Amino acid sequence: MKDITKYQGIIPAFYACYSDNGAVDTTRVRALVRYMIKKGVKGVYVNGSSGECIYLTVAERKAILEAVMDEAKGKLTVICHIACNNTADSMELAAHAEKCGVDAIASIPPIYFHLPEYAIAKYWNDMSAAAPNTEFVIYNIPQLAGTALSMSLLGEMLKNPNVIAVKNSSMPVQDIQLFKAAGIAARGKDGFVVFNGPDEQFISGRIMGADGGIGGTYAAMPELLLKANELLAANRLAEAQALQYDINEIIYALCGCKGNMYATIKEVLRRREGLDLGGVRAPLFDLVPEDMPQVEKCCAMIDAAIQKYC
Repeated sequence: MKDITKYQGIIPAFYACYSDNGAVDTTRVRALVRYMIKKGVKGVYVNGSSGECIYLTVAERKAILEAVMDEAKGKLTVICHIACNNTADSMELAAHAEKCGVDAIASIPPIYFHLPEYAIAKYWNDMSAAAPNTEFVIYNIPQLAGTALSMSLLGEMLKNPNVIAVKNSSMPVQDIQLFKAAGIAARGKDGFVVFNGPDEQFISGRIMGADGGIGGTYAAMPELLLKANELLAANRLAEAQALQYDINEIIYALCGCKGNMYATIKEVLRRREGLDLGGVRAPLFDLVPEDMPQVEKCCAMIDAAIQKYC
């Protein structure tokens, strides 16, 4: 029987950490891991969208994961996103992730070309075959990847015994119900996981059946997501809803700069937590001086929400 409890809870997406000259900085990676451990989250999702994976080299992604694993030392569940724009690099990262001892690997579908489902399944199964002793998470994010996870494609992938979960970042919350039902039918109720992806829908996604959440803004305010999870467990739904509304207002504010949201989050972490993670990698746009009042507003909103709920 697979242990799905390690996937239940709050799993922040891990941010790319750069030196002042824009190179990957593993010292700053380690500092971010220590921050995650201190905050009490369940795990981390490494080298995904929030980790700017499509702008990193294979070598950089390996270095980041190695630093994460060495610092985490079993204190966090680690899911590593290993998809690249070609299968060979993806398989190389899959094999490396298994060697490092991650809990699971994950992948979006192939991007740019719209491939038939049998080609997407082969792409994923080839990665899984390169890490035969590691669980596999399908990452469904159609608004960015350009391909949606269909029920027929999920059914094909469930023939692979290593497929343990779907990280669902599609906007319809109903997708969580559909994917969860298919997984339970194939694996039993304790053999398959669905993660809620859209941070703005954490509460509704969990109510619809998601076992936990993986989100790009979680690390900016882990206290609030942990509290939301706690309120759900206690069936305090009115309070959970109110907290979700306040989380959403913070997310909207984080998106209110000229600079990319991840640049804003990194500056929020620098100001609130003393974490210097660098900026973002081009073509993502970094913060500009006129963004700083908005950053201050975001910090104040997070502080106020923590004081209100935690």
